[in-house]
Amino acid sequence: MEKLGKNMEGATTKGVLGHLSQLEVEARSRKTHPHPQQRSRVKELKAEAEALMTQRDQLKAEIQTHKSLQKLRMSMDKQRTNEEEEEMDEDSENSQLLQLMASHTHLRDLLHAHHLIGGYDIIKTRQGRGVCVSVGTAYEGVYLDTYNLEIDLKPMLRIGRHNIPPFIPLNSLAERSDMQTNMRAFLDTLSRHLNAFAGRKQQLKFVKEQQKSVEVMESNVLCSILVLMFTVPREKTAVLCTLDYTDHTRCLPTRVHFECEDKELPDSPEWKKNCSLLMETPVHKALTTMKKMGNIV
Repeated sequence: MEKLGKNMEGATTKGVLGHLSQLEVEARSRKTHPHPQQRSRVKELKAEAEALMTQRDQLKAEIQTHKSLQKLRMSMDKQRTNEEEEEMDEDSENSQLLQLMASHTHLRDLLHAHHLIGGYDIIKTRQGRGVCVSVGTAYEGVYLDTYNLEIDLKPMLRIGRHNIPPFIPLNSLAERSDMQTNMRAFLDTLSRHLNAFAGRKQQLKFVKEQQKSVEVMESNVLCSILVLMFTVPREKTAVLCTLDYTDHTRCLPTRVHFECEDKELPDSPEWKKNCSLLMETPVHKALTTMKKMGNIV
């Protein structure tokens, strides 16, 4: 019996030791070969750590840049302050006040004159004995040329120097608008003439740039006459088109005339529509429509 008890005790001890040994092996195995989920989590933590370090470096660089800019601004402000202090004298405050009052009076006079003449730019000339008026031109939202004219105020209103084109009847417009009593009416009329001329000139420019198959046969400096050569695609017939802008305050023609060997073509319904199109639409846009419809090459 005593021998049997010793054998059982040895077996129990061996079993416990074996179990412990097995647990140790499994623990080592887990350290050496971690679970897939553990490996994935480790990668995520490493990636997050790298991203945070990158963000930290960027913030450091931005902070350093802001510090450098702040130092530069402080240095420039200090230099500007020193220069202003050097330029100041004992009467500087009184001088600045007088300049401010003069500027205020000048601005008030300009605003009053600006209102009286309908919003045109104006500046005083020759110590208030005259004014210089600027008239801007534009077409389809694009600002073009600006024209200036100097008007003497005393003893009566009189047009002096100017850069208005010579084919614009400036003196005639001044007489018809009664410039002496209605300056705004004169400037409005002049503005319509100049803007219409600028619009016609711009249309002619677009025709030359956009319609290579259309030949410009004739035009004048006022762009009040425009002669174009078309080609009808089917018969290869040449059509001479004359646009007459008798109303010099408009960008559209008052008369359109077609000439070609086919005497019946100008009176055809198709070309009557083309005539109406040219009279109601800017010429460069009308030509684009005519080309899309297959009326010209």
